[in-house]
Amino acid sequence: MNKEINKLLSIVVPVYNEEPSLKELHQEISSVCQAMGRPYEIIYVDDGSTDNSFERLREIQQQDSRVRVIRLRKNFGQTAALSAGFDYARGEIIISLDADLQNDPRDFPRLLEKLEKGYDLVNGWRKKRRDPLLTRRIPSMVANWLISLITGVKLHDYGCTLKAFHREVVDNIKLYGELHRFIPAIASHIGVNITEIPVNHRHRKYGRSKYSLWRFFKVILDLLTVKFLLSYSTRPLQIFGTFGLVSGVIGGALGLYLTYLRLIVKQGISNRPLLLLAILLIVIGIQFISIGLLAELLVRTYHESSEKKIYYVREIIDSSSSPSSE
Repeated sequence: MNKEINKLLSIVVPVYNEEPSLKELHQEISSVCQAMGRPYEIIYVDDGSTDNSFERLREIQQQDSRVRVIRLRKNFGQTAALSAGFDYARGEIIISLDADLQNDPRDFPRLLEKLEKGYDLVNGWRKKRRDPLLTRRIPSMVANWLISLITGVKLHDYGCTLKAFHREVVDNIKLYGELHRFIPAIASHIGVNITEIPVNHRHRKYGRSKYSLWRFFKVILDLLTVKFLLSYSTRPLQIFGTFGLVSGVIGGALGLYLTYLRLIVKQGISNRPLLLLAILLIVIGIQFISIGLLAELLVRTYHESSEKKIYYVREIIDSSSSPSSE
């Protein structure tokens, strides 16, 4: 170990209705972190759980001063829960993992070892995944292939929550919607060094998975958002303007052809469907270019406006103060 061992390690765990697994998970995380012999904190983000998860987390915090519990006002989703954990983390190195015991905390040292070799983000790869083949693994493989193809960041497992980051990575990416699974692709946009390592994946011990096959289709839709953000978020006119110019040029060419027929060849064109198509393409082209210009103004306004959180905290419990509300 080098000087990295003196850096505070923040473990971020989003929690949603995982009451049975929490004490066991905390014991595993604590055991691994203590064995590494480095300062650490554990941040549990209760994402609006409807079971007794928050009560279990409160008990854990009362027994361990290195625990911080952030309780969100409602279920905002995993992206918001991770974002809240990143915002309140104080460590220079951050590790995220799920609360269902399928991620193995014993992989922490290997993740940190990769960070020490110069990488900024280390992604876990559930190489031997313990999930149903048809409903989870096959859709995941297809999604990972598509994400790698479209974003240009080739990873085997975008959906693995087990990741390690340097502080500056999470400080420079903004998450919203369902973009947590695209963190490596979004981070690549700011020039970070990314790698992945195979990690242990365990069978789910308690409860049922909260993922459904419908999530696969949501991933595809989110992928379009990520592609736009990575390629055109600061220059939307280039994508809208391109469609607009192509449509306008085709419409204009058809218009010139019809004008030739009417003025030179002396043919009637009022009953030709081609005339309607030409007018439609020209109008669509003008609309696309207008949308691009408006998007440019919105992007400028967005980047100059104040930041807005995508979650709302109900209370925070830690050892430095009494429970506080926000």
